[in-house]
Amino acid sequence: MIEKALSGNKFYWAWVCFLLAVIAVGVASYIRQFHYGLGITGMSRDVSWGFYIAQFTFFVGVAASAVMVVMPYYLHNFKRFGRITILGEFLAIPAVVMCMLFIFVDMGQPTRILNVILYYTPNSIMFWDMVALSGYLTINVLVGWTTLSSQQKSVPPPKWVKPLIYLSIPWAFSIHTVTAFLYAGLPARHFWLSAIMAARFLASAFAGGPALLVILCLIIKRITKFDPGEKAIKGLVTIVTYALIVNIFFIGLELFTALYSQVPGHMQTFQYLYFGLGGHGKLIPLMWFSTFLAISAVVLLLVPATRTNQITLLFACASVHISLWFDKGFGFVIGGFVPNPLEKVTEYWPTLNELLVTTGIWSIGLLILTALYRIAISVKVELEA
Repeated sequence: MIEKALSGNKFYWAWVCFLLAVIAVGVASYIRQFHYGLGITGMSRDVSWGFYIAQFTFFVGVAASAVMVVMPYYLHNFKRFGRITILGEFLAIPAVVMCMLFIFVDMGQPTRILNVILYYTPNSIMFWDMVALSGYLTINVLVGWTTLSSQQKSVPPPKWVKPLIYLSIPWAFSIHTVTAFLYAGLPARHFWLSAIMAARFLASAFAGGPALLVILCLIIKRITKFDPGEKAIKGLVTIVTYALIVNIFFIGLELFTALYSQVPGHMQTFQYLYFGLGGHGKLIPLMWFSTFLAISAVVLLLVPATRTNQITLLFACASVHISLWFDKGFGFVIGGFVPNPLEKVTEYWPTLNELLVTTGIWSIGLLILTALYRIAISVKVELEA
């Protein structure tokens, strides 16, 4: 089936060439960072996790969100998701690859990654995060490719696939739970020290990931001969709506805990993010813009007239995805370092080199997604013909 990714019209190849060019710029920027060191980034002693880890945190949620189409289809026989299950599984693959690459470029010396394997420590959350991500990637590749190959041959998938499908469901929850534990287990950072961190991560994942899948389905419907199905899209929109509401509710719980109890460390971070602290407030516009997008998305998704209109639906889902990207893929990670345990404010902003490396990794993910979706859609169209 790989040959299907090597065929396409001029627009397809123009898109592939564009992604390859951006990847080349990203690789060159990473080589520059490798020779110079992490001093070329905006990170410092006080802000030791920056844009790379923020993106890692966000895309783990995108990867985990595949369970929201796998679980209803395989466990509850929700047939309307039958046409898009493979799209969800194939979305998880580039998302996990990007997560791994963001960790790779954040390590400074990439050979240090081998230490996690050679000198594994089961009491380390980072070790279990590596196990969760690599295992989830393997499961999705095996399940997605094998089931699609079986569909192409019009034969039932092998019996060993079904246990892997069932295993992928708790594994999807685990990858984002372990990621949340990376933060929630740090007692010196009050903003992250929360018992509902994992639940909040999962809620945001089940809103942002399916929202991205809805956008992809609408694009696929527009530019290809494959129709993911109106009922499938409606089902995804329902998941996005309620997951987003739950995520906003969880943020409200965090705000109440911080403001009502007047815990300085927790309260000061929220103050920095939304109002500024000690004259510092680089993230204020981003966080208020994120809040505006989230509230707008909830309204658009709850009103039937805007929920069923493709243009407003596209805007709503894009608002959900962008809002969570600002909140979780930037504000959450960076905000957790402000103020530091000595109550000093050190602000962070990504440098141009960081942005170029990040854009290169995004392009790698998009290239993998393009190839996988090209294969899946070609097989689906051939079967329907």
